[in-house]
Parts: sequence; structure tokens; C-alpha cells
Amino acid sequence: MALPNNDIGDETRQVLAAQAHIWNHIFNYINSMSLKCAIQLEIPDIIHSHGRPMNLSDLVEALPINNNHDKAKTHDCVYRLMRILVHAGFFIQLAEEGYLLAPTSRLLLKDETMSMIPFLNLQLDPNSMDPWHSLSKWLNNASDDSNSTPYATVHGMPLFKYAENEPRFNHIFNEAMASDARLVMSVLIQNGKGLIFEGLKSLVDVGGGTGTVAKAIADAFPQINCTVFELPHVIEGLEGSKNLNFVGGDMFNSIPSANAILLKWILHDWSDEDCIKILKKCKEAIPSKENGGKVILIEIVMDQNKDDKSYVTQLFLDMLMMVNATGKERSEQEWAKLFVDAGFSDYNIKIGD
Repeated sequence: MALPNNDIGDETRQVLAAQAHIWNHIFNYINSMSLKCAIQLEIPDIIHSHGRPMNLSDLVEALPINNNHDKAKTHDCVYRLMRILVHAGFFIQLAEEGYLLAPTSRLLLKDETMSMIPFLNLQLDPNSMDPWHSLSKWLNNASDDSNSTPYATVHGMPLFKYAENEPRFNHIFNEAMASDARLVMSVLIQNGKGLIFEGLKSLVDVGGGTGTVAKAIADAFPQINCTVFELPHVIEGLEGSKNLNFVGGDMFNSIPSANAILLKWILHDWSDEDCIKILKKCKEAIPSKENGGKVILIEIVMDQNKDDKSYVTQLFLDMLMMVNATGKERSEQEWAKLFVDAGFSDYNIKIGD
């Protein structure tokens, strides 16, 4: 039974508040894993296909689960799963009428163009989760090797090397990157920010994965000849089109020449030293600024003044870079230093809304 507030002192109240704060962080993974369960059971798609509020009994009947299970127990477990996901804002519960998708859950539908399911599948895969258990072990030895990561500590090799050797992980990694690329390019082009590509005749998307970004640019700007420049195992078997082609190679060695070089979510994977090497290769691949050459980066700019949710996302992604790669998310000042150190005379940062 809860104690009335006037029956406890300030010190006790502070201790209990501290306990609740710590517990909520300890158990934060339960939100993530509950969402993963809902995706695996296709709950968002089932409710969406129903076309109207879906009551619990109908939802349980529609789930792809063993019907020989204790129905009362299954009913109770699904109710409790939905309760936490309603609280987390992924579903709406209309009293006795049933469940509806919350606006957020549009991005959790399988057939939605901008679905984030592949990104969820990558981040919550055991392969991606295991390195977090070795973060403190890695920190104890981090100074011994500047190229080490918790990911390599656990899996015996860097993430990109592991993806090259493991087809399953390579597939889910590329699918996750493609899903993010579809969302980003849709926002850029639909909101007029794709104008940065106007006037270009050629563009190389460095580290462009399976070509999602380059295809969006090629379709929206048919006058641009787009090249996806990637590691050979990533683009194996992929075919281009009239203004889209795929070239295998290593960005640390050389980059194909073009009017513009695009890097989306590439530099945040790498240390400052490696970023400077990559940027210098980019500079070699383009004409001078006076002749229209430019390097286009799509990256996060750390900004403590952003709203709390945006800044928390930035902090999460920065930690992700520390665990999985040798890079980091950077502030405007840190980006500026990289550009200057790589030999660029000026830059222009456009902060997304």
C-alpha cells in the first residue's frame, strides 16, 4: 500500500524518487524488446489491416501464434504487452472499442516506404546488442589500440569486416541503412532541400550501400549521372540503370571523379584521422569550387540546444558510434576543424528542422 506523501520525510522521498529514476533506466530495454516482439508478431500490420479499432480478442485470434496455447494466459499476456506499448505511445486504446495505431506506428508497417523495421532489426539483433556487455572491459583497454571497439572485442573483428564475412549480418545491416536512406531522401526531396543537387552533372555516393540514396537522386534529377561507390561485397550482383551505376572499391585508396561527392552517415563511423584521409580523397575527386565541385555530407550535428528528444537521440547515436566503430557524432566546431584540416577553404552547414 502506498504511503501518503505527508507520512514520509523529504530524504525518504528523494531516495524513493532516485530508486524510481534508476529502475526506469535499468528497465528501459523492456520498451525496446516489447516493441521488437510486437514487430515480430506483426501487430502493427494486423491492426492497420483491420481498418477500425481492434479489440483484444480479435487481435489475439489474428496473431501468428500457436492456437493450442492456454487462451486465457495468451489473452492476458497480449493485453500486458499492448498496455506497455500504449503507454510508450505506439498504440492508442479507445476504451472498449480496441486498439488503433498511433501516428508513430506508421513507420512500423512492413509495406510503408519509410518503414523503420529494418533499423529496429539491426539494432536489437543479438549481434548488435552483445558488444554493449563488453563496454567497460573495452574501456579498461581502449588506450592500447586506437582502432579497437567493443564490437571488435566481442566479435573478433571490426563491424565492416564482420559484415563482409557474415552474409546474414551483411543483409540486415544493408537493409537498415537502406531504410534510413529512404526516409532521409524522402524528407530532403519533398521539402525542397534536394535543391543542393540542382545543376550537377555527376555525383558519387561514397559508401552508398545498395544504392537507395543514389537511386532517389537519379530518379529526381535524371540529368545527374550517379555512381554508388562501395565495398565489392556490398554491391555484388547489383545492376545499374541509365543514370545509375555501381563501382566497387575502397574510399581510403581513391574515389571516382565527379562534380560532387556525397557521404551519408559515413564520416561518423571513423576517427578524426580517418575522416581527414577520406575528405582529402574526396577533394582529389572533384573539380575546384570555382568549377562547381563540392562535397555533400549528410550527418548529425551535435547541438545541446536542440529539444530534449533530439538531443537524447544524438547522445544515443554517439554512444552507438563508440561501441560499433571508431567514430563519433560531432558538433559544428568539430566538423569545421575536420574540413579545415582536410584542406577545404570553406563550408556551409544546413541544420535540418
